[in-house]
Amino acid sequence: MLDLKRGDVVMLAVVGAIIIFGLIMLSSATTPYAFERFGNPYYFFKKQLVGLAAGLVAFFFCARIHYHLWKKLSPLMLLISIVLLTLVFIPSFSADWGASKSWVAIPGIPDFQPSELVKLTFLMYLAAWLEKRRDKSGKIQSGAPPFFFVLGVIIFLMLLQPDVGTLSIIVATSLMVYFVGGGRKIHIIAVILIGAIGLFGLLEINDYQKDRIRCFINPAYDPIRKCYQLNQSLIAVGSGGIWGRGLGQSRQKSLYLPEVAGDSIFPIIAEELGFIASSLLIFAFVFLFYRGWKIGREADDDYGKILSIGIVSWFTFQALLNIGGAIKAIPMTGVPLPLVSYGGSSLVAALAAIGILYNISVNGRSGSIR
Repeated sequence: MLDLKRGDVVMLAVVGAIIIFGLIMLSSATTPYAFERFGNPYYFFKKQLVGLAAGLVAFFFCARIHYHLWKKLSPLMLLISIVLLTLVFIPSFSADWGASKSWVAIPGIPDFQPSELVKLTFLMYLAAWLEKRRDKSGKIQSGAPPFFFVLGVIIFLMLLQPDVGTLSIIVATSLMVYFVGGGRKIHIIAVILIGAIGLFGLLEINDYQKDRIRCFINPAYDPIRKCYQLNQSLIAVGSGGIWGRGLGQSRQKSLYLPEVAGDSIFPIIAEELGFIASSLLIFAFVFLFYRGWKIGREADDDYGKILSIGIVSWFTFQALLNIGGAIKAIPMTGVPLPLVSYGGSSLVAALAAIGILYNISVNGRSGSIR
């Protein structure tokens, strides 16, 4: 049995509240589209329940296994996830979704997104690698080629898809973990510069990504086609006001705003529940980051510290990209809102990470997190 008395129950309560809220809003946001596309207004809601069930299994499994085991298995798990990441380029296994080729379809197994697994396994590997190379002052003793090599392989595979949004999460989280783990600032600056050059090159050869930048600069660039999603998102957010139109009363979800199940669910939340509820959701993610940071800070070993901070940084960066894109604070990236948007792969990976985080709160120090 899972001992709920020793670990960070507050963190679990916040995660549970976000998930329940997400299920309610997913049901509300997707009703018109699900009925029009599948003839079942609760299609996405029911599929999300299946993903949640699988995610809870992953959570309890990871919560009961001592997190030090992942340190030993991290190289193998990362290798497996990278191999899965390459399957998206093999026609017999690849499944397209939107403008990216980032899904794997294996007969008898539900389609899944390998990049979601990479988010977690790369964190496990990086935390273990950093712990081995830290001296007593917390600085990295040896060089960083292994870190750059593995990160470079992941960047290369993600750019080929292309999935810039997920890649941004992986790179940002990795740099945060590398910095917290004692990495040199010059290495972080080098990665940022190389990433900026790579992004510029991608924009030059990929009109889809270039159009997102253009729409961010000027939403009137092509309001009917290329900037349509951003403009409809801004209409939804703006029309919600302080208190919103009311649960279920969104107008933009009625086949106006694309991707209401995925990266556009936050505008529906803002339209139906308004600024106050939207702000509370943002606060919930900030508070989750605080609890995860606290777990990491109070862990006895470097691996627990680094991995905890990496997990909550992942959720925070992803929420920032999703919400920031919806309100035109940053260019749209197409990433889902963690624990809220539709997606079995992302929900399973996220809950597995939460399970590991909870295990660190139980076994990372002698007492429980308070």
